Amino acid sequence: MKVIIDLIEDIRESIGNAEDYILTAGLLKEDTKDPSKLIYAGEASLNKYYLDPVGKQLVFEMDGSDAKITIGELIPLLLISDMDTMMYGLRMDVNEQYSDIEIIGFGKNEEMKKYLLFIKL
Repeated sequence: MKVIIDLIEDIRESIGNAEDYILTAGLLKEDTKDPSKLIYAGEASLNKYYLDPVGKQLVFEMDGSDAKITIGELIPLLLISDMDTMMYGLRMDVNEQYSDIEIIGFGKNEEMKKYLLFIKL
């Protein structure tokens, strides 16, 4: 399970906290021929996020709006968190059918200035 501190470290290492990168969901699906492999199936912009202190998680959402989350908006808020909060899990709500999905990895697209949070459906 990925936690907030993993996200902070990966953003720092992979894109140097570049503030103009847009947070994006990357969808991975199992290969029908080889279930041990995952296939990239597309991406969508993330629009909102919130800390859930009861569930101890940071949740990202897609709501279909034009709003975009930038690294410059997200990172400063996370860096001031206490150590307990840094250990919150990372989750994503895609829609009503796919809510509370675990974020399984990170990536980047330097050309498009996107930072990806990968989920598997």
